[in-house]
Amino acid sequence: ASNAAKVARKRGGFRAFATEPIMIGEIQVLDVPAPYSAKIALLESKQKILDMANTRSKTLSSMNAGARDLEVEIFEYPYRMMIVHLIVDVRDAMGANVINSMCEYVAPEIARITGGRVNLRILSNLTKNRIAYASAVFPKEIIGEEAVDSIIEAYHMAAIDIYRAATNNKGIMNGVDAVLIATMNDWRSAEANAHSYAAMYGYGPLARYEKDANGDLVGSIEIPMAVGTIGGTTRSIEKARIAMKILGVKDAKEFSGVLAAV
Repeated sequence: ASNAAKVARKRGGFRAFATEPIMIGEIQVLDVPAPYSAKIALLESKQKILDMANTRSKTLSSMNAGARDLEVEIFEYPYRMMIVHLIVDVRDAMGANVINSMCEYVAPEIARITGGRVNLRILSNLTKNRIAYASAVFPKEIIGEEAVDSIIEAYHMAAIDIYRAATNNKGIMNGVDAVLIATMNDWRSAEANAHSYAAMYGYGPLARYEKDANGDLVGSIEIPMAVGTIGGTTRSIEKARIAMKILGVKDAKEFSGVLAAV
């Protein structure tokens, strides 16, 4: 990894950024008498539900964050149910605890509005709206033109062969998990998140490789990343604090970019 970083530095190093820290809480509603009209009623009451959810975190509310939106999906087959998504901006937290608390709190109101029965009320570990991106250029004169072509050919195999894609993504998570463990973030959540995202439209590789106009190798990655720089054991365990200090990241978005670059 260190050698690859040195090579990439010749062309400016790694570029990375992350989207806003938006997480999803799910509320499962069953036995709804008229789900389509109930959906309309829920959306009409959206602001009330969001306001209720935001009472669960004064910290997020003070940061102009917290519950932002409500989405409602109706499923007919194989089981009829309504799934309500609570969309939450969690800022620099991973967000699991606050989202679970919000879902629990608004569930009775959702049951009342829909006339249904609430079962599950919990966060989703798939964060399709919380994505980290990174890219780097590896000069052909350093790694060799043959290596450039070989890496691109290996990527093409991963793009069409699920067996190779699984191994490709396992290699990516080797690096990501190591940093998550060092900073006391939830690596199991990250694994579930990454592989679910890779499978959203047919399982494929999270990283891509191509040539630029100079014939250099360009690597890029798009990976969901739900991590925290505050809360939990990230700040309470000394080793985790030291690891975060070494990284020098200022917030969860920057931390996500570092993880994508790994």
